[in-house]
Amino acid sequence: MRSVGFSTGALAFADFRLGAEMIQRKKIRYMELSALRQEELPALFNGIDELDLSDFSYISIHAPSEIIPDKEESVVKMLQSFSQRGWPIILHPDAIHDFSLWRRLGSFLCIENMDKRKATGRNVEELTQIFEKLPKAKFCFDIGHARQVDPTMNGSYFLLKEFGKKLVQVHLSEVTTSSKHDALSLASILAFQEVAEMIPEDVPIILEATIPKDKMESEIERALEALPTRQMLVTAR
Repeated sequence: MRSVGFSTGALAFADFRLGAEMIQRKKIRYMELSALRQEELPALFNGIDELDLSDFSYISIHAPSEIIPDKEESVVKMLQSFSQRGWPIILHPDAIHDFSLWRRLGSFLCIENMDKRKATGRNVEELTQIFEKLPKAKFCFDIGHARQVDPTMNGSYFLLKEFGKKLVQVHLSEVTTSSKHDALSLASILAFQEVAEMIPEDVPIILEATIPKDKMESEIERALEALPTRQMLVTAR
């Protein structure tokens, strides 16, 4: 069985406390704490010790997607405090201004592949250039982004083939042509199944679809259908 959880940002926008509470109430053990906007990070940094996180088996932090250059060092310092807890830091590569700052996070830094809006980080060639500058960094595979960039799923295959050994986390949702994260559809489920066997069973799957709390269980069911394990595929056959 795969390990499936949610991003607090998907469930509760900027309210990480509410998002964490929603996830915990459903007895879900895998969570990404989102600070997707730079102004959200200080609140998360200052409030993290107020949360009871004892029930969680896996926690990651989503770094801001846009960072003001003269605030970059302070952002990295706050994120270092989370990495010292052993939590992966998920980062959009286009948010980087000074690579030397981000090398401080070492192997706790996880670079995410981007959607078609972005100027870098969308494919193997662009990500290779990023990883050359951050050699210890790991990989967060956003399968929805990859499908949006290349609906044939060939791009997903090559990303996993090239960076699979670095894979730490998967972001799962249906990413629309306008780059909105939606609930999984039948079309996206069938597409994602094409590369499911390339994703190790023990890699946490974080759901990013913007959904109400009463749809959380059904979205997990769709996620397990979209990324069946090898054993599930054998049984189905």
